[in-house]
Amino acid sequence: MATAKIMDYDAAIELFEPVLGFEVHVELNTQTKMFSDAPNPAARGNVPHEPNTTITPVDLGLPGSLPVVNEQAISYSISLGLALGCSIAPSSRFARKNYFYPDLAKNYQISQFDEPIAFEGMVEVELASGKTFQIEIERAHMEEDAGKLTHIGGATGRIQGAEYSLVDYNRAGVPLVEIVTKMIIGAEADAPELAKAYVSAIRDIVVSLGISEAKMERGNLRCDANISLRSRADVAFARASGAPLPLGTRTETKNVNSLRSAERAIRYEIQRQAAILYDGGTIIQETRHWHEDTGVTSAGRPKSDADDYRYFPEPDLLPVEPSLELIESLRAALPEAPAVRRRRLKNAWGFSDLEFQDVVNAGLLVEIEETVAAGASPAQARKWWTGEIARLANASSVDPSSLVSPKYVAELALLVELGSLTDRLARQVLEGVIAGEGSPAEVVESRGLAVVSDDTALIAAIDEALASQPDVLEKIREGKLQAAGAVIGAVMKALGGSADAARVRELVLERANA
Repeated sequence: MATAKIMDYDAAIELFEPVLGFEVHVELNTQTKMFSDAPNPAARGNVPHEPNTTITPVDLGLPGSLPVVNEQAISYSISLGLALGCSIAPSSRFARKNYFYPDLAKNYQISQFDEPIAFEGMVEVELASGKTFQIEIERAHMEEDAGKLTHIGGATGRIQGAEYSLVDYNRAGVPLVEIVTKMIIGAEADAPELAKAYVSAIRDIVVSLGISEAKMERGNLRCDANISLRSRADVAFARASGAPLPLGTRTETKNVNSLRSAERAIRYEIQRQAAILYDGGTIIQETRHWHEDTGVTSAGRPKSDADDYRYFPEPDLLPVEPSLELIESLRAALPEAPAVRRRRLKNAWGFSDLEFQDVVNAGLLVEIEETVAAGASPAQARKWWTGEIARLANASSVDPSSLVSPKYVAELALLVELGSLTDRLARQVLEGVIAGEGSPAEVVESRGLAVVSDDTALIAAIDEALASQPDVLEKIREGKLQAAGAVIGAVMKALGGSADAARVRELVLERANA
């Protein structure tokens, strides 16, 4: 794949105004699929299934099979629409969206077109600087997911250069809600950060509702990021002359699967498009694929318009007409808004503005809240998630939440608090947990990593350290207590970092005083 020419980001923003739009797909965690009674792979607690084992004739579109709408998916979709500040349609309809899907056997997707279940909403997004944006939601509509293709052979794992492809229909028919924003103008240089913050806000809403696992690395929540640029000179001319403001040609970067990727993909596309436009080229309206390893996008397929999909009403399904009683009962059950929740958690945890903003910027609010709920102190939860876990995640280019569960982080923090582990040992235990060796307690036992607090073992190590440093006790007796540090360090080294440093210090001082 040839490397595209890109422009310096600040220069690109100086010459061009970015116009954004996002389509976020949320897999609902209902027990069964959208239109069949097949088990839903995205259901809470579900373990991966063997390929093509959670399917029915409906999922494959076999002759004579008829879809039936999942009632729970309807309720979840209404709850999400309400949480987005949307109006709920008194009547909405499913439609067939036609084009060749190699991973959707019936060659059309049941979706919603001109009659979505929710429309005209608003989401408030806050950036690290404290700046807020009101993101207008155009619609939130229900649809079914497609299956999954695995491309075999080739260097990239993509269809280009692959020898053949395998299709798994397990995901076909999983309930989805697609959230579509209106055009977002005015983000300016904050556009990449806004992308990350918006997807994070949607994830927070979805998790608070309990309607999706929202794990981006598993595909429960995916973002298609639209970006176009328009020349500032053209905008200035249009405003001066009263002409309509121009719009650039947009690209759509598909299936961005982490908060970090959303930010990086928008930044890269701005730089790539700016370089093309500055050189007098034209932008192709197309889908783009994001490559996390190289930090670039590559061309996908020409982007279709709605007419190309030949939408028409789904003849096998009646309109969805939720009662006012149902809508109001779901509205009454909504959890607190994410912005209100953030303010409450910040006060409850006692974090400074900077500490809390670090948590929000890292997209770790949910993980830390769940870790605190599992028994860890807020300070310890923040320390582990924004420290060692974030470091390991960055090194592997994955989301921190994909590495370890909040339950295990809380258990690890408790072992440190009880003195069973030092921080150094705890980091080794964390590595074992991430490697799949079990819970923190199980890793401690299997690796023999518990802190050595037995006085007999500690005294033996202390005596050995003092034998090589005979002047330490005399220095301590003279009031130079810091001299004990040399012995403590030697004991820790001798015991592989597993000594209880506080107890070692006590024993050394006891020897000096004796």
